[in-house]
Amino acid sequence: MIPYGRQTITQEDIDAVIDVLRSDWLTQGPTVPRFEQAVSTYCQAKFSVAVNSATSALHIACLALEVGPGDVVWTSPTTFVASSNGALYCGADVDFVDIDPKTYNLSVERLAEKLVQAEKTGRLPKVVIPVHLCGQSCDMAGIHALARKYNFKIIEDASHAVGAKYKNEPVGNCRYSDIAVFSFHPVKIITTGEGGLAVTNNEALARRMQLFRSHGITSDRADMQLRPSDEIWNYQQVHLGFNYRMTDVQAALGLSQMAHLDEFVVKRHEIAEKYDTELKGLPIGLPWQHPDTRSSYHLYPVRIPRHGNKPQRYIYDLLTKADIRVNLHYIPVYLQPYYEALGFRRGYCEEAENFFRETVSLPVFPTLTAGEHDYVIDTLRKAFAE
Repeated sequence: MIPYGRQTITQEDIDAVIDVLRSDWLTQGPTVPRFEQAVSTYCQAKFSVAVNSATSALHIACLALEVGPGDVVWTSPTTFVASSNGALYCGADVDFVDIDPKTYNLSVERLAEKLVQAEKTGRLPKVVIPVHLCGQSCDMAGIHALARKYNFKIIEDASHAVGAKYKNEPVGNCRYSDIAVFSFHPVKIITTGEGGLAVTNNEALARRMQLFRSHGITSDRADMQLRPSDEIWNYQQVHLGFNYRMTDVQAALGLSQMAHLDEFVVKRHEIAEKYDTELKGLPIGLPWQHPDTRSSYHLYPVRIPRHGNKPQRYIYDLLTKADIRVNLHYIPVYLQPYYEALGFRRGYCEEAENFFRETVSLPVFPTLTAGEHDYVIDTLRKAFAE
């Protein structure tokens, strides 16, 4: 079966991991900071904090910004549940801003409208988490302008977008945000097996995230609360933290993968461009790219008109039966049973629900062969020709 996404592992990657396995360090050792520095340098950000998943990165990013009970965090409904779960872990409330019908990212217009109403009720968000869906950056300049006006912080959920660009600069430089988060799950642009990372230009936020990822423990005397007798001087727990550390094994794989990041993104663009060309005559909607962005093309979603004679479920089932593993990205978060129990209902974000009912994600990954690519295209063509 052709998956919608797949990791690309080279012999160099395998050798890098083996080198760590033969070293004295398997958990968090010297390779983790080397990987962090590589990502910081690539993104043009000052600080990186590597963790065991993007979910963990979102959680500690919220903690670093002091999100807690009584606060509210807004994000896009068209995302994986982790984007909002991180705020819930902190005891905050969550809410959702509908998406733009062209980019599928959080709509700046809907955000502005919602902020006006929230200001009237005294429930402005403490943090907004825009999600760079499929690898295309949100309109970060527009969101940042609203942040200055309404005094909220910004965490970019860039899980899909390592290697992407916004206004000709790398996503993750935090020019328009406080923190940005990446995912290195196997289907993402590069992988560490499982893993995530937060970047920031704020040293205090970086230090807080470093503490939260490792039990809240520090060996830095500047962070310790030293007693007169100095009986606890080797390390101290100064916060309630978590075991979110990335291992050197994971970091070695990630560091090796970073050498191929641009190459992977170029290949994904080639696949997307062929889809654009070969599928443009079909009665489906193809992804639109804003001229200010260069997507990393983590996903290639196509929209199947609901009122056509070949609706979404028909195409999904047909492709699956043809051994093409398409997927749905995403069911609006607030339609999940857990979130419905919090009071959310269908119809809350119209564009997000339209997107969910019409979209399937086609295979896009660097090792997709020409034959597999043609097979996906031909299968879609035949489906609509019947």
